[in-house]
Order: sequence, then structure tokens, then C-alpha cells
Amino acid sequence: MNISIQNLNKIYDNGKHALTDINLEIESGMFGLLGPNGAGKSTLMRILVTLMKPTSGKVLIDGMDITKNRAEIREVLGYLPQDFRFFTKLKTWEFLDYAARLAGIKSKKERLQKVDLWLENVGLFDARDRNADKLSGGMKRRLGIAQALIGDPKLLVVDEPTTGLDPEERIRFRNILSDISRQDAIIILSTHIVGDISSICQSMTLLDDGYLGFSGSPEELIAKTAGHVYQINTSGTDYDLLKNTYPIISTIPTDEGWDVQFVADKVSLPNAKQIEPNLEHAYVYFMEYMSNSNY
Repeated sequence: MNISIQNLNKIYDNGKHALTDINLEIESGMFGLLGPNGAGKSTLMRILVTLMKPTSGKVLIDGMDITKNRAEIREVLGYLPQDFRFFTKLKTWEFLDYAARLAGIKSKKERLQKVDLWLENVGLFDARDRNADKLSGGMKRRLGIAQALIGDPKLLVVDEPTTGLDPEERIRFRNILSDISRQDAIIILSTHIVGDISSICQSMTLLDDGYLGFSGSPEELIAKTAGHVYQINTSGTDYDLLKNTYPIISTIPTDEGWDVQFVADKVSLPNAKQIEPNLEHAYVYFMEYMSNSNY
């Protein structure tokens, strides 16, 4: 499975450039799409799932042009939008059965087996007879995940999938995606939650204001941040000056105040020490110090 994005642009009717000259190759496995709100992530995904036409450029999915082969692409596609909602009075299992029919599963016996399997996988089996529109927010999100996966898609696109999920549910979802990514499928995970990408994605891209700022592995982005992540204790330090000067990542309580982690190009604080970066450090450093230089 392969996606080739070539010189992709999207300009809305109001003149806003949502995507500008995006060139990207995506192979089988877990692919992370990271960026702040308004970066163009949802626009890119809506183009990939054939819900929106690009202004210019080309997208090929296994050689199929998204503007010419929409029906064929939709047969291998699973999609969970950020604003997934239920406008239905169907019970939870009935909704999943309906989703399975839309995915092309004609055998009733096979559909019901898959319905029970995915209700179990997302922890909703005990709620199978509850009306879908009466589920809690987190349970609706899990049902949305199940409907996207029930057709065994070769291309799965999920937008902010862990929004509304508690930590245990988030881990369950990550494990499900990891299992699917081993089956020659492409899973595109769009999120602003860095932990979702650092834990399961082999490759990623970073969008900022419609531009492609970085493409590679999480480890490669982290490497760009080496030497630019610091920690300092607030004991004897003007914290207000610190937070107004540097982007702060975290504060950790200690017996002597707080250990503050921050990123910077240069530091003039004698008590600040360099520490090993992680993906969250790298993301903040990129957005604060590197993004404008890439366009």
C-alpha cells in the first residue's frame, strides 16, 4: 500500500490557503500527522478520503487517482472524522451492523460475528443493546472507531481519535491500531496529542499553517532538538522571567521548588542543564524556532 501526494494545494473560496505545495510519500504502517489546530490536517484527510477535491496537484493511492477512482478507493477505506456523530435511533449493535453493510459485508452471519468482535475490542459489548445516540461521549468515540475498522480497511484515516478517551481507552485504541498496521495497511493518525504519535508511529509529518514543515521518523525530529532542551530549578530563579522568555514544556515539583523543562536556541542561565529531548520537546522546539525557516 502506498500513497503519493504530489504538489497538492487547497485554496478555499475565501482565498485561504489551507494546503500549499504538499509533497509526501506514505508507505504501509502507522503514519502520524501532527500540527496545531488550523494547520491543515483535517483538510488533507478530507482530500485523502475523497470528501474534498484539491485545488491543484495529485494524490495517488496504490496508483489510483483520488479524483478519478473514488469508488475503488472508498472500497478499501475506513474513516473516523473528528466530528463523528450519531443521527440515529439504532441500537449500538444495529449501528455497527449498518456500518458493516456499507463496508460491503453481505453475509448476515459474517456481519454479526464482526459486530460482536468489534464491540468486544472497543469495550462496548455490554452496551450493545443501548441506543447509539444515548452513549456517553467516550463510548460514542469508541463506537466510531469500531465503525471505521469493521470493514478491515487497507487505508484507515482517523482524525483526533483519542479525544474524549480516558488513559486506559487510549492505550486500548493504540494497541488496536498497532495490530492493524502489521497487515500491510496504511493508518494515518491525525492528532495534536504528541503521545499518540510517539508511542505507535514509525513515520510522521508536521504541518504548520498549511505547509509541510517536517517529514521523517519521530526519532529524526527528536534528533533535531538535541542540545536545545533544558531543565532548571526555580529555587533562586525568577520563574515569571523564565516563562516569559522561553517556551516551557513542563514543571515538576521537588523539595526545592520546581524543576522546569523548556526549549531554547541559546540560554544565558548558569544553572540550566541540558537534558535528553523527547517528541514533545521536539514538537514545541520546531514550532517555536524552526517552522518559519522551512517555508
